[in-house]
Amino acid sequence: MKISEIIVKKLIIVAGHYGSGKTNVAVNLAIALREESFPVTLVDLDTVNPYFRAADSVSMLGGLGIDTIVPEFANTNVDIPSLPSEINSIFDALRDGRDKERYYIFDVGGDDGAAALGMYRDRIEEAGYEMICVINRFRPLISEVEDAVSDMRDIERFSGLRVTSAVNNSSVGEETVTDDVLSSVPYAGRFSESTGIPLLFTSYIPSDRIDLHEYQGFFKMKNITKKLY
Repeated sequence: MKISEIIVKKLIIVAGHYGSGKTNVAVNLAIALREESFPVTLVDLDTVNPYFRAADSVSMLGGLGIDTIVPEFANTNVDIPSLPSEINSIFDALRDGRDKERYYIFDVGGDDGAAALGMYRDRIEEAGYEMICVINRFRPLISEVEDAVSDMRDIERFSGLRVTSAVNNSSVGEETVTDDVLSSVPYAGRFSESTGIPLLFTSYIPSDRIDLHEYQGFFKMKNITKKLY
């Protein structure tokens, strides 16, 4: 699966409910695009959750040739990290057509954390964007399609932007088995039908419990972001 053939917009926003795995999706998208030889900048806009954030992967990403922009006080004991001024340079580059091959991926805080996007709403809309809502059938507050749709609408309300696509990232962590992934596909389909937005793919992390080699349309990921348990 080539991500560049699925997502053509150079500005990608990854949002979703707390614990949906959106940060791991964002980091894996960055890695996949870099493996396709595209220059990539990953922007950590998650100022809400101090435990799972793209800032944790800065050194690893740098080693892969992926640029990162993180809040000034990320991974410190400061409660509210400040957003870096370099973010504005992204919109300048997109407007001026500089570095046309580069992808910019924004990892956004869950739910109300999407409000950080509101600061850049006009510039994001001017640049054109893909805004992905990451869904996870096994997260308690979005396990029902209706709740997942409601959560997506909250993200849109907080950010002032429309979600344009979805990614099914349903899992139960290291206990995930093949049937868990496959059983989540109808859930993702109903979500897509209810919202009218396309489902880009279903993602999963390979293990000895998961065998999906016979199936297509799945995005194989690595478990990169920090684990607490």
